[in-house]
Amino acid sequence: MGANYNIPQFMQSKYGLLWRFAAAFFASFTLASVAHSQFVLTRLTEIQVQIPSADWLRMTVEDWLGLLPTYGSLVAIGLLIAFTLTGFLRKHYRSLPGWLYGVAGFTALLVIQLSLQPIMDITLLAGARSAMGIACQGLAGFVGGLVFYLLKPRARQHFRTSARF
Repeated sequence: MGANYNIPQFMQSKYGLLWRFAAAFFASFTLASVAHSQFVLTRLTEIQVQIPSADWLRMTVEDWLGLLPTYGSLVAIGLLIAFTLTGFLRKHYRSLPGWLYGVAGFTALLVIQLSLQPIMDITLLAGARSAMGIACQGLAGFVGGLVFYLLKPRARQHFRTSARF
Protein backbone atom coordinates (compact mmCIF):
# COMPACT_ATOMS: atom_id res chain seq x y z
CA MET A 1 0.00 0.00 0.00
CA GLY A 2 1.42 3.39 -0.97
CA ALA A 3 1.87 6.43 1.20
CA ASN A 4 -1.47 7.77 2.30
CA TYR A 5 -1.28 11.41 3.26
CA ASN A 6 -3.39 14.41 2.44
CA ILE A 7 -2.04 17.75 1.34
CA PRO A 8 -3.53 20.52 3.52
CA GLN A 9 -6.15 22.58 1.72
CA PHE A 10 -4.13 25.81 1.96
CA MET A 11 -1.31 24.10 0.00
CA GLN A 12 -3.76 23.58 -2.85
CA SER A 13 -4.93 27.20 -2.94
CA LYS A 14 -3.60 29.84 -5.30
CA TYR A 15 -0.95 30.55 -2.68
CA GLY A 16 0.13 26.91 -2.59
CA LEU A 17 3.37 27.60 -4.44
CA LEU A 18 4.30 30.23 -1.88
CA TRP A 19 3.49 27.89 1.03
CA ARG A 20 5.52 25.09 -0.58
CA PHE A 21 8.46 27.43 -1.05
CA ALA A 22 8.22 28.70 2.53
CA ALA A 23 8.16 25.13 3.88
CA ALA A 24 11.13 24.16 1.68
CA PHE A 25 13.07 27.24 2.75
CA PHE A 26 12.31 26.61 6.43
CA ALA A 27 13.43 22.97 6.15
CA SER A 28 16.62 23.81 4.24
CA PHE A 29 17.63 26.78 6.34
CA THR A 30 16.88 25.06 9.63
CA LEU A 31 18.85 21.94 8.73
CA ALA A 32 21.74 24.02 7.35
CA SER A 33 21.85 26.27 10.42
CA VAL A 34 21.62 23.40 12.90
CA ALA A 35 24.32 21.45 11.03
CA HIS A 36 26.59 24.50 11.11
CA SER A 37 26.06 24.95 14.86
CA GLN A 38 26.72 21.30 15.63
CA PHE A 39 29.96 21.28 13.62
CA VAL A 40 31.22 24.40 15.41
CA LEU A 41 30.23 23.21 18.89
CA THR A 42 31.72 19.78 18.27
CA ARG A 43 35.02 21.36 17.22
CA LEU A 44 35.02 23.41 20.42
CA THR A 45 34.54 20.30 22.55
CA GLU A 46 37.44 18.66 20.67
CA ILE A 47 39.74 21.35 22.07
CA GLN A 48 38.41 20.72 25.59
CA VAL A 49 35.89 23.56 25.80
CA GLN A 50 33.11 22.48 28.16
CA ILE A 51 29.65 23.33 26.84
CA PRO A 52 26.66 22.48 29.04
CA SER A 53 23.62 21.03 27.27
CA ALA A 54 21.49 24.12 27.93
CA ASP A 55 24.17 26.32 26.35
CA TRP A 56 24.45 23.94 23.42
CA LEU A 57 20.74 24.33 22.70
CA ARG A 58 20.78 28.09 23.33
CA MET A 59 23.73 28.60 20.95
CA THR A 60 22.00 26.54 18.26
CA VAL A 61 18.86 28.69 18.52
CA GLU A 62 20.90 31.91 18.59
CA ASP A 63 22.81 30.79 15.50
CA TRP A 64 19.51 30.12 13.70
CA LEU A 65 18.25 33.62 14.56
CA GLY A 66 21.59 35.26 13.79
CA LEU A 67 22.03 33.58 10.42
CA LEU A 68 18.47 34.19 9.24
CA PRO A 69 18.99 37.71 7.80
CA THR A 70 22.25 36.90 5.99
CA TYR A 71 22.56 33.21 5.20
CA GLY A 72 18.77 32.87 5.19
CA SER A 73 18.56 35.46 2.41
CA LEU A 74 21.17 33.62 0.37
CA VAL A 75 19.39 30.30 0.87
CA ALA A 76 16.05 31.83 -0.17
CA ILE A 77 17.53 33.37 -3.31
CA GLY A 78 19.44 30.19 -4.18
CA LEU A 79 16.39 27.98 -3.75
CA LEU A 80 14.21 30.41 -5.70
CA ILE A 81 16.59 30.29 -8.67
CA ALA A 82 17.04 26.51 -8.42
CA PHE A 83 13.32 25.71 -8.12
CA THR A 84 12.40 28.14 -10.90
CA LEU A 85 14.89 26.54 -13.29
CA THR A 86 13.77 23.06 -12.28
CA GLY A 87 10.11 23.98 -12.78
CA PHE A 88 10.92 25.38 -16.21
CA LEU A 89 12.78 22.20 -17.18
CA ARG A 90 10.01 19.93 -15.87
CA LYS A 91 7.40 21.97 -17.74
CA HIS A 92 9.19 21.47 -21.04
CA TYR A 93 10.52 17.97 -20.38
CA ARG A 94 7.68 16.27 -18.55
CA SER A 95 9.56 13.02 -18.13
CA LEU A 96 12.00 14.58 -15.64
CA PRO A 97 11.42 13.21 -12.13
CA GLY A 98 10.13 15.36 -9.29
CA TRP A 99 13.06 14.51 -7.03
CA LEU A 100 15.06 16.75 -9.35
CA TYR A 101 13.95 19.55 -7.00
CA GLY A 102 16.06 17.85 -4.34
CA VAL A 103 19.07 17.88 -6.64
CA ALA A 104 18.38 21.54 -7.40
CA GLY A 105 18.25 22.38 -3.68
CA PHE A 106 21.47 20.46 -3.06
CA THR A 107 23.17 22.31 -5.91
CA ALA A 108 21.89 25.70 -4.73
CA LEU A 109 23.31 25.36 -1.23
CA LEU A 110 26.54 23.86 -2.54
CA VAL A 111 27.01 26.75 -4.99
CA ILE A 112 26.40 29.27 -2.20
CA GLN A 113 29.13 27.70 -0.06
CA LEU A 114 31.64 27.15 -2.83
CA SER A 115 31.19 30.53 -4.52
CA LEU A 116 31.73 32.71 -1.46
CA GLN A 117 35.29 31.56 -0.86
CA PRO A 118 36.82 32.63 -4.19
CA ILE A 119 34.59 35.71 -4.59
CA MET A 120 34.80 37.21 -1.11
CA ASP A 121 37.63 35.17 0.42
CA ILE A 122 35.36 34.07 3.26
CA THR A 123 33.69 30.94 4.43
CA LEU A 124 30.26 32.15 5.41
CA LEU A 125 29.67 29.28 7.82
CA ALA A 126 32.42 27.98 10.04
CA GLY A 127 30.53 24.69 10.07
CA ALA A 128 31.07 24.38 6.31
CA ARG A 129 34.86 24.50 6.31
CA SER A 130 35.20 20.74 5.94
CA ALA A 131 34.02 18.44 3.18
CA MET A 132 31.49 16.94 5.60
CA GLY A 133 30.24 20.41 6.56
CA ILE A 134 29.74 21.38 2.92
CA ALA A 135 28.04 18.05 2.23
CA CYS A 136 25.63 18.66 5.13
CA GLN A 137 24.76 22.06 3.69
CA GLY A 138 24.01 20.42 0.35
CA LEU A 139 21.94 17.75 2.07
CA ALA A 140 19.89 20.48 3.74
CA GLY A 141 19.14 21.86 0.28
CA PHE A 142 18.24 18.40 -0.98
CA VAL A 143 15.73 17.95 1.84
CA GLY A 144 14.24 21.37 1.09
CA GLY A 145 13.85 20.43 -2.56
CA LEU A 146 12.08 17.22 -1.64
CA VAL A 147 9.77 19.12 0.72
CA PHE A 148 8.96 21.53 -2.10
CA TYR A 149 8.11 18.69 -4.44
CA LEU A 150 6.30 16.42 -1.98
CA LEU A 151 3.94 19.21 -0.93
CA LYS A 152 2.74 19.45 -4.52
CA PRO A 153 -0.83 18.08 -4.61
CA ARG A 154 -0.10 15.30 -7.11
CA ALA A 155 3.44 14.45 -5.98
CA ARG A 156 2.44 11.38 -4.01
CA GLN A 157 1.42 9.52 -7.17
CA HIS A 158 5.11 9.19 -8.00
CA PHE A 159 5.80 7.33 -4.77
CA ARG A 160 3.04 4.74 -4.87
CA THR A 161 4.02 1.14 -4.66
CA SER A 162 2.02 -2.02 -5.21
CA ALA A 163 3.83 -3.92 -2.47
CA ARG A 164 1.72 -4.68 0.56
CA PHE A 165 3.23 -5.13 3.97
